[in-house]
Amino acid sequence: MSAPIRLALVGMGKIAHDQHLPAIAGNSDIELVATVSRHGEPVNGLPFFPNVEALAAGGVAVDAVALCTPPQVRRAIAQFAIEQGWHVFLEKPPGATLAEVTALQAAATARGVSLFASWHSRYADGVEPARAWLAGREVRRATITWREDVRVWHPGQEWIWEPGGFGVFDPGINALSIATRILPRPFFVETAELDVPSNRAAPIAARVAFRDTAGSEVVMDLDFRQEGPQHWDIEVVTDAGTLLLAKGGSVLTIDGAEALAHDADLHGEYPGLYRRFAEIVRAGESDVDVAPLRLVADAFLRGRHIAVEPFVE
Repeated sequence: MSAPIRLALVGMGKIAHDQHLPAIAGNSDIELVATVSRHGEPVNGLPFFPNVEALAAGGVAVDAVALCTPPQVRRAIAQFAIEQGWHVFLEKPPGATLAEVTALQAAATARGVSLFASWHSRYADGVEPARAWLAGREVRRATITWREDVRVWHPGQEWIWEPGGFGVFDPGINALSIATRILPRPFFVETAELDVPSNRAAPIAARVAFRDTAGSEVVMDLDFRQEGPQHWDIEVVTDAGTLLLAKGGSVLTIDGAEALAHDADLHGEYPGLYRRFAEIVRAGESDVDVAPLRLVADAFLRGRHIAVEPFVE
């Protein structure tokens, strides 16, 4: 049996504690050897460093890093890690721009290390069954509804409102990661309306119209102001019935009949991400799909910005 991949976790915010640490603990192919953060405390008595430069100088044997920092600062950290010969796991979105991710991919290839642009929502239990069901059917229309309360899911995270922070497209890119996986044809941005609070630099809501290569419409409704029930749903109308992926891809129904359901507390997406990361590291490969990021970039390029009332947390 191969020795575990010695991994340092970089950026110890909410996602690192809620998702990464439990997934790493449950994976025998990954061994957490250090954590890195400007703030916080050591985890389980492991070595703790303020930055990756200190990690590299600290004498801890590291094979890989998982980067959970905001996207605006991730490229420089990933580039440094690649230069050390470390494999790199990128939280979503993989970078603040497409050019950054392309440059990292080239650097990883040149250095001979693995780069993983992770899309956790693709690992929800309903996604692959949905992809298989849609593969043999004609898609007529798809509707994406991704509405959540930013105060609940991103409390105090000011970076999300800054340039490169994506605003409502931070969760919205999860929907696009699923849609680009399950829909059988590529689709493109036609129009977009982005609601931007007058005191912020990133949108709080968006409506985007796409069309696929056969002319079928895909529409997306994103909103960070949702109170009450949260909505993470993708509905696809086909020639053979209607598919609904609900609850972020974890519940699949066909024509109203439940085809798949799972308990997210028992399964979850991040264990799948770490299994995939270990797989590509062992195989000496990379996995970098920028399709969801490209669609977000296109929405910003083609989008009409609409000023709305200030957002106060």
